[in-house]
This record gives sequence, C-alpha cells and structure tokens, in this order.
Amino acid sequence: MGGGEIGLTPPLRFSPRWCHPRRTMVSSRDATGVFLGTYDMQIRNTVLWLAIAAIMLAAGVPCFAANKEMVQLQTQVQSLQDQVARLQQSVDMNMGVMKNLIEQSADSVNKMNATVNDLQNKMQGLTADNSGKVDQLSTQIQSLHDSVDELKSRLAKVSKQLDNMQGGGQNLPAGQPGMTPAPTGAANAAPPPGDASAAPPADVLYNNALRDYNSGKYDLSSQEFGDYIKYYSNTDLAPNAQFYIADIEYRQGNFEAAVKDYDKVLEQYPGGSKAAAAQLKKGYALLELGQRDAGVRELNSLITRYPRSIEASQARDRLRRLGVASGSTTHKPAPAAATH
Repeated sequence: MGGGEIGLTPPLRFSPRWCHPRRTMVSSRDATGVFLGTYDMQIRNTVLWLAIAAIMLAAGVPCFAANKEMVQLQTQVQSLQDQVARLQQSVDMNMGVMKNLIEQSADSVNKMNATVNDLQNKMQGLTADNSGKVDQLSTQIQSLHDSVDELKSRLAKVSKQLDNMQGGGQNLPAGQPGMTPAPTGAANAAPPPGDASAAPPADVLYNNALRDYNSGKYDLSSQEFGDYIKYYSNTDLAPNAQFYIADIEYRQGNFEAAVKDYDKVLEQYPGGSKAAAAQLKKGYALLELGQRDAGVRELNSLITRYPRSIEASQARDRLRRLGVASGSTTHKPAPAAATH
C-alpha cells in the first residue's frame, strides 16, 4: 500500500497468516509507524471536523441572534401598527362625534340668530306701533283740546248773549209792546278781517275742517282751515286752525313749510293751547330735515318750557331714541292758555 492511502483504509487487522515469520512483509517498526500514522490522521480529521463545526457555530450564532432581533422588531412594529390602527379608529370616532356636535352647535346658533332677529323685528314693530299709537293718542288729545276750546268759546258766546239779552230787557221802556231786543249774535265775534259775507259761520267752518282732518282729507281740510284763518283770525280757535295747517304739511312730508307754519303758531299765539304741540312737531320736522342740532335744541326748549306736559314726555322719548340726554331739568310753569 502507498502512504497516501493509509488514512482512507480501515484499521489494520491482524491474522495468523500475517504473523507467520516467513510471510511477514512489514516489520514491527513499520507496523507501529503505520498505526501511529493512522491514528494521527484520525485525530487530524476529528480536529478538522471540530474546527469546521466551531466555525459553523461561530457563524450561526450571530445569524440566529439577528433573526431573533428581527422577529422582535417585527412583533413590535406589528404591535405599533395595531395601536396606530386603534388610535386612528378612535380619532375617527371622536372626529365624527365632534363634527356632529359642531353641526348641532351651528344649528343652535342659527336658531338663536333667527330668534334674535325675530325679536328685533318684533321690537321694531312694537316701537313703530307704539310711536304710531303715541301719535294717534296725541292727535286724539289735540282733538279733545279742540273740542274743549270750542265748548268754551260757545259758552262764552252764550254767556255774552245772555248778558246782552238781560241788558236789553232792562233798557226796554215799559208798556211798549212789540219791542224786542236787537239781535246781538253778530256782536259776539270779532269783526272778520276779510269779507265774511260769503263764508260759512265760524263754528261750522271749523268743525268741517276738523272733521275732514280726522278723516284724512288733508287738502280739503287745509283749505278750510285756511279760510278760517282768513275770515276768523281773531277768534279763540284761530291758533288751532293755524296748528292744523302746519300739521297737515308735516303729515304730507312738506317739512320746510311745516316749520314755518309751526313758527306762526309759536309767534302769533304763544299762549295758545297748541303752543307745546307746535314746538314738539317743529322739533320733529327739523330732525326730518336733517337739522339734528336745531331739532334737539327745540325739543330741549320744549322740555324746559313745558316740563310736565305730554309733549315734554314725547320729546324726552325722542331724545332718548336719538341717544341724547335732555339738556335741562329745570321746571318752569307752562304759560296758561288764554281763556275767554
């Protein structure tokens, strides 16, 4: 056998034939060398295989550790993904709830705005109605004043007629039948400045004008009041007629003419029963013309002159709506209306 084949042959087996002295071809020394060589080769192979196994184990341990860390990372990533998914689901649910709440809040706000607007409209309507009612009440009060003035005028006329009749009866000579006192109805009124022959009686003309005014027939009423001023300017109802002429102009929107005619009432009949009303409506007309300062001054002057009058209360209300405080709190007695 060759030396290269020793490591690949099975262990040497001894047989009696080999041990025959004559047939022995290998000496004991050689046999010992072969045995030792074979054993050495086996050791070498074992060491080689152990080295290979150690190398493989050395290479495999980091791979195993890396795989384990990768598995752990994958597990953690999956857990994080699950948490993110749950968080997203929770956020979506909360967003849905918040959106619903926002929509409900928006609806509530819109309803509240609608309610507030409705209340504002109602308040404006009530204010307008109250203003209209106040104006209507003022007109009715003025009509009552006119009626009272007219009754006072008629009573004065009747009283004067009775006085004249009594005086005439006392001056009649006794025992003269057929003698009657001269009519005195024409003497109770001041002589009209114009030609009153074609004019109706003063009370008829005034009552017709006032009736047409209350019926809204302003053009006809203005003409009749003008005729009354023309023919009966010295009577007790002349200030009222002049006031209604200005008031008709105010109602028709002719504020400049109304201011001038209200001034006539204040200048020509300062002690008349319509002085306070004329000053109030003059202040209103100035405000309508955009002359705020002049209108405020007129209303404050009215409050000062007639502090306890109905017109003063209306002036304070108008100033309050304008955001202006009344400029005077001094109470002065209003001039007494002239009585006859």
